[in-house]
Amino acid sequence: MASAHKSGKHGKGKHKEKRKHKEKEKEKAKHAAKARAAAAHKPQPPSEKPSKKKTAAARPTAVHPPAKGKPAATVAEAKAGAAAAPKKSSRKGAGARRDGKPYLPGELLIPGGPLTTEELAYFFRGCVAAQHSVGEEGLADVLAKRGAEAEAIADDLRQQLRTLNERFNGGVIEPLLPPRATAARRTFVGFVERVRGRRREIGAFLRGLDLGRTEVSHMDSHGEASLQSLMEWTARIEKMMEEGEEPDNADYVQLHRGLDQLDNTTEAFVVDLELTLRRQRDRARQ
Repeated sequence: MASAHKSGKHGKGKHKEKRKHKEKEKEKAKHAAKARAAAAHKPQPPSEKPSKKKTAAARPTAVHPPAKGKPAATVAEAKAGAAAAPKKSSRKGAGARRDGKPYLPGELLIPGGPLTTEELAYFFRGCVAAQHSVGEEGLADVLAKRGAEAEAIADDLRQQLRTLNERFNGGVIEPLLPPRATAARRTFVGFVERVRGRRREIGAFLRGLDLGRTEVSHMDSHGEASLQSLMEWTARIEKMMEEGEEPDNADYVQLHRGLDQLDNTTEAFVVDLELTLRRQRDRARQ
């Protein structure tokens, strides 16, 4: 009995030792796991030799200081700055003189000055709406370029100028799109002629603003945005004129519908500028 009792105690002792051993192993495993977790979260020191890919990504973009001189103040200066910007490609190079001579006043906006009835209307609209209204000066400029024809058209031009002056100063400023011939040639040449005509109409309006020394910095944010949008659309039209190629099996009816939309869009910006400049004039008079 005594030996059996001793063997039982001895067995219980062995079990206790085994449990203690297992608990110690578990503690060691926990400490090892904590040590591994701490090592994983420990920030790694920067590599002395970063990879080429990381170096390229971390390299700062070069920032060039702005060119010295005053910013573009007038419409012509803004347009000239846009024309002087390098272009990716251009076959014909329209819009830039190749002889190296500077542009004459207004030549960049509308080469040769306003010629057609539609161009004259936009030119007078710009002269009347300009920061310094120059309707009479604009009329004199047109007549000086017409030579012998000036006397015959002077009365009609004065009446046209008077009507646009009344519209701007007291009337309702609404879109004044020129009527487009419904029987316009549905050919590629007719399409290009209409695009070129719209470009010159916008240029005539901008020339009138520039003749009246309209300073962009004096406009409100809405007016500046409208002028910027009009410039962008002018650039798009110029690109169409330079790089346009006759498409195969073109639907010219659909193309002219697209030009109708272009007319309406650009006319909205012209009207916005007229309204902006009238608000500016009214504030100056108060």
